[in-house]
Amino acid sequence: MVDITHKISTLRMATAKATVKVSQQKTMDAILDNLVPKGNVFEMAKTAGLFAVKNTHLSIPDCHPIPIEFTSVEYEIHNLNIDIIFKVKTVYKTGVEVEAMHGASIVALTMYDMLKPIDKNIEISSIKLISKEGGKSSFKNRFPSAIKAAVFVCSDSIFAGEKEDRSGKIIVEKLEACGVETTHYEIIPDEIDVIQERTKAFAKDNQLIIFTGGTGLSPRDVTPKALEYLLESRIPGIEEAVRSYGQQRMPYSMLSRTVAGTLGNSLILALPGSTNGAKESMEAIFPHVLHVFHILKGNNHDAK
Repeated sequence: MVDITHKISTLRMATAKATVKVSQQKTMDAILDNLVPKGNVFEMAKTAGLFAVKNTHLSIPDCHPIPIEFTSVEYEIHNLNIDIIFKVKTVYKTGVEVEAMHGASIVALTMYDMLKPIDKNIEISSIKLISKEGGKSSFKNRFPSAIKAAVFVCSDSIFAGEKEDRSGKIIVEKLEACGVETTHYEIIPDEIDVIQERTKAFAKDNQLIIFTGGTGLSPRDVTPKALEYLLESRIPGIEEAVRSYGQQRMPYSMLSRTVAGTLGNSLILALPGSTNGAKESMEAIFPHVLHVFHILKGNNHDAK
């Protein structure tokens, strides 16, 4: 199966349709009048679909076991055609479009099985996805101009040339994947004066400023202290999203002091300096965190 451990859970929805065509009006009348020998076609087929959708992963190898949290089956009749509308919802890391199509197809097959004793010419057709929502594609932010970013690696040892930076490069790669242009990348010592000076200087020209490193518990880790008096507004939700995501993967994440807040029109982030810490932090909040720029723009508009 595809690795989805890096994804976050969001509301996922999908609607699929399958069509069953009977060959004569007599068959349709038997369905509507509940005279089919094997029982109530609509209710039996619906029940089969509900069982099937929860067990899609048992039939299709690459499908993940998903906690199905809502299903509905509706029927639309057009002459001799019965359209099966199958809807699925969950809050999970991956979509439910295959589950919806699987459910719709099993409803159709169950109807076929129940109707074949009275109609030898039943047809199943048009099993297809009607719509899907949720996941990264539903949370894309579109801006009239590109968001620019400055990335700073706060580390005395890397600044001294004793180690090689990996975290900053991971952040830059993730930003690029999210359509954010990194206009400045720099390795700086983990010193309060330097961090504050860079923040003030780049907040004027860059909408996103990310520091990686200096968020641990050592007295030498001063990034949070350097930023807390500069930020005009803290955003605890971003900080908690990073911690929660990391905590699910590494229990030591609770010790990190991630910082998020605004200074003017800029979003300032202080993320862990470890390679995995930086990677997981970016996965936890991007690209969704970019929505903050829509909010900041709205606030500026209101202020005018």
